[in-house]
Amino acid sequence: MANSFVFGVRTILGLVMALGALAPQAAEAARAFFVFGDSLVDNGNNNYLATTARADSPPYGIDYPTRRPTGRFSNGLNIPDFISQHIGSEPTLPYLSPELTGSRLLVGANFASAGIGILNDTGIQFVNIIRMFRQFEYFQEYQNRVTALIGPQRTKQLVNGALILITVGGNDFVNNYFLVPYSARSRQFSLPNYVKYVISEYRKLLTRLYDLGARRVLVTGTGPLGCVPAERAMRGRNGQCAADLQRAADLYNPQLVQLVKDLNSQYGSEIFVAVNTGKMQYNFISNPRAFGFTTSKVACCGQGPYNGLGLCTPASNLCPNRAVYAFWDPFHPSERANGFIVQEFMTGSTEYMYPMNLSTIMALDSRT
Repeated sequence: MANSFVFGVRTILGLVMALGALAPQAAEAARAFFVFGDSLVDNGNNNYLATTARADSPPYGIDYPTRRPTGRFSNGLNIPDFISQHIGSEPTLPYLSPELTGSRLLVGANFASAGIGILNDTGIQFVNIIRMFRQFEYFQEYQNRVTALIGPQRTKQLVNGALILITVGGNDFVNNYFLVPYSARSRQFSLPNYVKYVISEYRKLLTRLYDLGARRVLVTGTGPLGCVPAERAMRGRNGQCAADLQRAADLYNPQLVQLVKDLNSQYGSEIFVAVNTGKMQYNFISNPRAFGFTTSKVACCGQGPYNGLGLCTPASNLCPNRAVYAFWDPFHPSERANGFIVQEFMTGSTEYMYPMNLSTIMALDSRT
């Protein structure tokens, strides 16, 4: 009896140890997901920084599962959250989160930081934010941490096989070129030449991302910059979209698609996917009722004309039903709008996702 008891205990211990050894592999089995960019995709990194570009106080997060602010610039889920759901992954944690340790590293990480742009001088008013070069340094650091956990070869496989989202560029116009009537960049460049300069700098970032192991990258364009409530309030005439910012988006987005085509030709593979978030958003901005929204002009949370001035704070006007607003705050889509955007990621035609949508990517990559 005693011997059989000891044998049973040893067997159970052996199974526990075996399952423990398999835990990293099990976590690694789900495709890793990495996020780079600005406030549209920041999951809370700026919570850990001394900066004014933060979303860590109510009513942000009012519709998040915890009903608490998380650092997401949303009433609930943001674009990375919906993508994680579609690829069957846990939500990515902010890279600066102390919870991002052990096997949770194998899920991926979110390096995004509200306020940043492609250019290092974008968002200087926010002072302490994680600029793109620093996000990439953190990505290198991340890979070193994972290498210590699962070894160099499996780390390389994890990164090469990961899905990556990069959302950056809008702030280079909103919080740089058009920030003040005569910004340093607007004195240096005409708008068409500025767009060309920003695109040339973005090429360097995407090339660097490839050098760091990225092999499947979703590259989003800018939204309809002049149509967000903030720009309607500050620059638009009679509540219309601000023409100068719309022109910037119209110049920028086609050149970004061409950059993706050029890079894919250079690398001989469809590494980069151009995501036409401008058209995705303009669909519900131009015809909100077709998507169940009552307005795309007025933000749910804010103050002043169109609730487009200042930040969303506990003292702001707050709509009772966030589901019928296309914009949550003066700059950012509502949770429901984010869901519509990501649905186009999944199933959109080449007009929205070039050269292929995320469902096609997942089907192709599952065969390799």
